[in-house]
Amino acid sequence: MINKQGLWFLTLFSLILVLSIYYITMPNEIFQSEEVTEKADVKNEDNKEEKDTEEVSSQNTSYVETLKIELDSERSEILNTLQEILNDKQKTSDEKNQAYEQMKEINNLKASEERLSSKIKDEYSLDAYVKQEDNTVEVVIDSKDHDVKLANKIMRTIQSEFDEAMSISIKFS
Repeated sequence: MINKQGLWFLTLFSLILVLSIYYITMPNEIFQSEEVTEKADVKNEDNKEEKDTEEVSSQNTSYVETLKIELDSERSEILNTLQEILNDKQKTSDEKNQAYEQMKEINNLKASEERLSSKIKDEYSLDAYVKQEDNTVEVVIDSKDHDVKLANKIMRTIQSEFDEAMSISIKFS
């Protein structure tokens, strides 16, 4: 079963996840009001063009980060549902065991995805979103260059982590 320390971890992790989602989904007007006052002080046209290019590059990063957060929130909801099953006194031990096994499987998937993402970051210096389901692996790379050779290298790197053949798709954002 799950101990108190694990329960606290899941509770705090859920709270952090909810707060981060709230922060990301906050209206941009709050942040733009500060930028408007800063832009009023700076009248240089070159600075405005540099800020525009920075905003475009931050949107690409936010796309990968958004995908990660969506996946985390989706899995967090599933974990919370499974946690409720574990805490329900009316559920049978078989149902609780199945819920616990599903929780272990989700946590193993998370660990595998994080390992693959960090390997891509280490070897290719690219931010990546990795989603693994059964025998498929979806990867979204934060890069403007759509390089076929790089995609093949990444696919080989990911496949080397698995014993059986995986269906790997690579997309560039």
